[in-house]
Amino acid sequence: MAQGISDESLFGQYCAGATELLEVLINRYRQELYAFLARFLGDEILAQDVFQETFLQVHLSKHTFQQGRAFRPWLFAVAANKARDAMRVRSRKRTVSLDASPSGDQTDVAGSFVELIASDELAPVAKLSRAESASAVRRVIADMPDHLRQVLLLAYFQQLPYKDIAEIVDIPLGTVKSRLHSALARFATLWSKRASSSIGYDQPRSVELEGESE
Repeated sequence: MAQGISDESLFGQYCAGATELLEVLINRYRQELYAFLARFLGDEILAQDVFQETFLQVHLSKHTFQQGRAFRPWLFAVAANKARDAMRVRSRKRTVSLDASPSGDQTDVAGSFVELIASDELAPVAKLSRAESASAVRRVIADMPDHLRQVLLLAYFQQLPYKDIAEIVDIPLGTVKSRLHSALARFATLWSKRASSSIGYDQPRSVELEGESE
């Protein structure tokens, strides 16, 4: 029944008293939002908790949602804040699991990123199997600073436009672009260091980077 109805309309109706529509929104974002949290936190169980906390906060903050605002970036902003809170509490070493996507096609996500980074601008990529490449990507991203890792995940894995990332991270649009550039540069450096310890390189093949449009 709710198919074809915008997120904003559903949330507006929910705020007006149609409480059953929150479950519709939860189901719409169950895979996408959980995948982002699992990759960012590197912990599937913690991601489930933060997912629930996110929608609890959505419920508690429903009266602060501004009419005319896009729901999706607001939801991801709430989730990102909850994730950062969870990371501050967590004492163990942070890791990023790019296998955590609930879509079932986990290695394709990391594999696509391996293809994305295999450009003329980056160091040669070792002859690794698909699974080994995905694992290497996860380890490299895990070593990146949180602020760079976040924009990288939002831009290339969640495929969010720059303007939405700016709203989620609460930084200017120009900062998103410069931070993403820094994230790719940092990834290239870390990947080069990791690749230099392997043997049997191929020359990098040219791959068009499909970044987000403004």
